[in-house]
Amino acid sequence: MKPTSPLQRLLPASAWLRSYQRGWLADDVTAGIITAVLLIPQGMAYALLAGLPPEVGLYASIVPPIVYALLGTSRPLSVGPVSVAALLVANALGAAGLAPGDPAYLSDALLLTAMTGAILLIMAALRLGILVNFLGHPVLSGFTSGAAVLIIISQLKNLTGLPLPTAGSSLDMLGHAFAHLSELHMATALLGVGSIAILLLLKTPLTHLLQELGFNSRTAGLASRTGPLALVAAATALVAALGLDTAGIAIVGEIPAGLPSPSLGFVDPQRALDLLPAALMIALIGYVESVSVAKMLAYRRRQKIDNNQELIALGAANVAAAAPVACRWLAALAVQWSTLPPVLAHNWRLSLPPFW
Repeated sequence: MKPTSPLQRLLPASAWLRSYQRGWLADDVTAGIITAVLLIPQGMAYALLAGLPPEVGLYASIVPPIVYALLGTSRPLSVGPVSVAALLVANALGAAGLAPGDPAYLSDALLLTAMTGAILLIMAALRLGILVNFLGHPVLSGFTSGAAVLIIISQLKNLTGLPLPTAGSSLDMLGHAFAHLSELHMATALLGVGSIAILLLLKTPLTHLLQELGFNSRTAGLASRTGPLALVAAATALVAALGLDTAGIAIVGEIPAGLPSPSLGFVDPQRALDLLPAALMIALIGYVESVSVAKMLAYRRRQKIDNNQELIALGAANVAAAAPVACRWLAALAVQWSTLPPVLAHNWRLSLPPFW
């Protein structure tokens, strides 16, 4: 639906809410609940990937999706922690000489969040949304594929229990892993590799099996996509019941309750200047990745995407995530975006996050 008033242009949700049908509500509520539940393990995992405390990933999943739902123009797109974003944040802060666990690491992650949002809003003011039209899909595909390889290598330590270095090139880490295979932690490796194998089975094989058993495609798809949550719950119960943490399997541990106290202590002009190149890169890559997928989904649904409004929506989501009224460390990861393929909802923004 094309905006017909200044309010609809600024707040696209005011347009589609007027045409919302009651028959969509049940599917949308179901999609929202499943998405929220699945974001719990996903958010914590991406926080750890970025070198941040796991609870930061949970904070990152609260405000940004709401802001984007009101301001964005893509209905099957939502925002939240994603792997590429986590990797970019970790690399940027690592290049700045910071290490996970350092208080400055958290502060700079939040500063990077706010800067990314501000850059996107400035780009919107300059009408730079057209930039997305000049970046080919092969470039974006190559970047995301390369990021996936880097993420896999960076997680070898957690997957195998091998004592790998936290710094160095990917080739150095692989070489170190092969040289220290004798130090493989068998319990960790069995749990990690077994979980990956089950995740692969939950994708296509489980869907086909359920359909052959007489379930319709919608039910089979829903079971397939909620499978990762069941796996996380089962693995958690297994570790707790057998006391596998005492056998050397690393666990997340206690998650702090509530939200941290508000603070503006992360604001540092000198640090902002140092992080500016990284913020520019994250803003551009994140925007192009998000809008490219949004355009593909919009084409399938015969909908329109406003490139410049997407800059506003994504920028506002970042700023809202970093705002002190949310909390001090809210969305140190949430500056980035996850594309959620629509599974249940007809025209709603909340759908199931990708786990593969």
